[in-house]
Parts: sequence; structure tokens; C-alpha cells
Amino acid sequence: MPPMCADFVLTVSESKRLIARGVAALDFVQRAFREGMVAVGKGTTNAYVLEELLGRRVEKERYCLGATLPSGGPQRGEVFRDGEDSLPEVVFKEGQPVEGLTVVESVGQMQPGDVVIKGANALDYDRRLAGILVGHPMGGTIGGVIGAVKGRKLRLVLPVGLEKQIAGDMEEAAALLNELGAAAQGSPSLWPVQGDIITEIEALQVLSGADALQIGAGGVCGAEGAVRLLIIGTEDQLARARQIVEAVQGEPSFWEDVGAH
Repeated sequence: MPPMCADFVLTVSESKRLIARGVAALDFVQRAFREGMVAVGKGTTNAYVLEELLGRRVEKERYCLGATLPSGGPQRGEVFRDGEDSLPEVVFKEGQPVEGLTVVESVGQMQPGDVVIKGANALDYDRRLAGILVGHPMGGTIGGVIGAVKGRKLRLVLPVGLEKQIAGDMEEAAALLNELGAAAQGSPSLWPVQGDIITEIEALQVLSGADALQIGAGGVCGAEGAVRLLIIGTEDQLARARQIVEAVQGEPSFWEDVGAH
């Protein structure tokens, strides 16, 4: 029987919810959550991941670090609650949050196969690279964990929406930023990293078994940044994929969610 297909549009917030559910359903994440350690770095998409792991709503505006905001739109202080009003980073050990342990501190206690979840700002899908914008002189969270990820053989999970796909070669862009040096002061550095990149495509495959192909991007009237996906699979896989997509459709935008609280 030939494969069947259907196309769906996902807004940015719907994609974040889908990706979060895909990350939480990964076999190795579930194992580490039950038997080992899972550290969830701060970020907008990671706030959705944290909700899926906790099984309850999180004040997502309190679980973010850097974020891109529109010019002329709400200011950072109107959206995010930083400093003393922010939520502490969450590290799970055998399914329970460990009080007072940061993500960077946690990697020193991790064993092979344990998981660090880190959001990204850019995506080079073909080269399987996620880009992290870094403003901290010591490399921020990624700078504090990448050595242990390699040395301790941890799993670095990078949840990132297809909306963050960038044009060109990410490594070339990162090298140019570094080469510009003082001329680029005030601009963040771009750090390309490898790991388990989870986009809408991987999330759908994990949750339904179906394959997905991006066939469009963007939109208006709330669909700015949206992705259009063609989902391909058996009748059963397509039925599961449709249920999964319908379950995330209607997810409020980030601003609608946090602005109401």
C-alpha cells in the first residue's frame, strides 16, 4: 500500500509544544529521567520542555534568559521576570528536582547517558548544527557544560524550531563574528554545537512514527514564523500524527500565555 500524506501548519508556540512533547518522549530522556539525571537549561522552548517533564504549567516568563523581541513591541521587563524573581534552573535526579543545583553544577555529577537540554537560537539543519548566541565572556551555560558533555559522554539535547533555520553556513558566520572582534563588540558570539537536534520533524517521528518534510514557512495574522509540514506515513501513522498535531493546535502564543499572568 503506497504511503499516505497530509500537510499541517504549526505556529511558533504550537511547534514549541510539539517539540517539548517529542523531547520528553525520547527513549534515552525517559531512561535518564527515571534512573539518572536530566538538566533543563533556561530558554523559551525549554520552558515548554520543563512543563512536559513536570506535568504541570510553569511560569515560562520566569524560566528564560536571552530572547529576541520585536522593535516597538513589549520591552524585556514587560515580558520576562529576571533576577531574584526568576525560577531556579531545574535538574532532575531519578524523576525528582534537586533543590539548589544548577545545570552547570549538575554535569559534574552526571554519568554516561545522562541528559543536558539546551535551547538554541539558530539552526543549520542540513549540517545538523544548532547555534547558540553567547553574550557571556565565559560562554554562558553552553560554555559551562560542553566539556563535561564530551568528557563524561552525556547526551546534549537541542530543542529548536525550524523557524530558526538560518541562511548560509553557520560555521562560516560564527568564524566571521569572531574575526571581526572589536568591530562586532555589542553583538553576541555564535557558537555552533552538535547534539541531538529535535525539531518538529524529529518530534513527529518520535511521537507518531511518521516522516515529515518542511514545505513552507511564515505567514500572517498570528502565523508569523509558522512552518508548513508534509507528513508521510501509513494510515495508522498519519492518524496518530493528526491527533498529535490537533492536540497542540490552539496553543496560545508566548505573549498571550505570559501576558495573562
